[in-house]
Amino acid sequence: MRRLLQLCAALCLSLSCVAALAQDHWPSRTVTLVVPFPAGGNADIIAREIAQALQEKLGQTVIVENRSGAGGNIGGAFVAKAKPDGYTFLFATPAPAALNKLMYASMQYDPAQDFAPVVLVSKSPLIVVAKPGGFKTLKELLDFAKANPGKVNIGHPGKGTLGHITTVFLQKLGNVRVTDVPYRGTAPLMTDLLGGHIDVAIDFMTTYVPLVKENKLNALAVTTTTPSFQLPAVPTATSVGLPGFDASAWYAVLAPKDAPKEAVDKVNAVVNAWLKSETGQKSLRQNGMDAIGGSPADLKAFIDNELTKWAPLIKDANIRL
Repeated sequence: MRRLLQLCAALCLSLSCVAALAQDHWPSRTVTLVVPFPAGGNADIIAREIAQALQEKLGQTVIVENRSGAGGNIGGAFVAKAKPDGYTFLFATPAPAALNKLMYASMQYDPAQDFAPVVLVSKSPLIVVAKPGGFKTLKELLDFAKANPGKVNIGHPGKGTLGHITTVFLQKLGNVRVTDVPYRGTAPLMTDLLGGHIDVAIDFMTTYVPLVKENKLNALAVTTTTPSFQLPAVPTATSVGLPGFDASAWYAVLAPKDAPKEAVDKVNAVVNAWLKSETGQKSLRQNGMDAIGGSPADLKAFIDNELTKWAPLIKDANIRL
């Protein structure tokens, strides 16, 4: 009987050790990737493909949870305040990951302090595009705006959006004054541009590519320092009179501050592999994005640079949300 009890005790101890090891191994349960915007948009589409890649490589369920509102701040706050155990991540855009910090008077989290960087997924230029029969080149637009302050109407998809901030950037580097016209998203902006009710739009470029290719709208420039693969013939703003002009949309994966290094490193490795794969490359290109990748340190440096670049511009323009 004593021998049997000793064997049972040893077995229980062994099982306890196995269970403890299982708990220590990440991941041992479902991982959540939070998208701070509604389902169906580009961010949601890319996040779901990354979630599928993570699920296949990590051997655990990875779900995408949409927590939209307040320019991405609701989802951002949810992840920033989540338990830093490696089971909650944020699929972020510039707004909740950096720029909202510069525009909102009050936020429930500090993007610069409350997140652990994981990986920069992708980048994409914005596009400067003119109405039918309007400006033919960016130089023509700038020359007219200098001679006629305030008479050029430039639309963007909303106050505080990257399109809005880039419009301010254009005025500063071009030394011009325009009338900026905020819209509630891309759809009404594009409708008014096609109808000739505004002169120019500055917006994420994917939606405009077919209209440019069909010669229904005239693309004046892209806002990155290198041309876009979607419209390679369209010049960069830097090449046509605005040196230093660089504004990019981007996606990144973040975790709560103090998330386990094992979780951060594994997610980073899986995402980098996906970015180099044919599937990842194809998906991003279909959505107008260039694959980036890199280390958590690379992402931190990138976000720090974004904050440094945009902070004085946003402050001078008094962009408050």
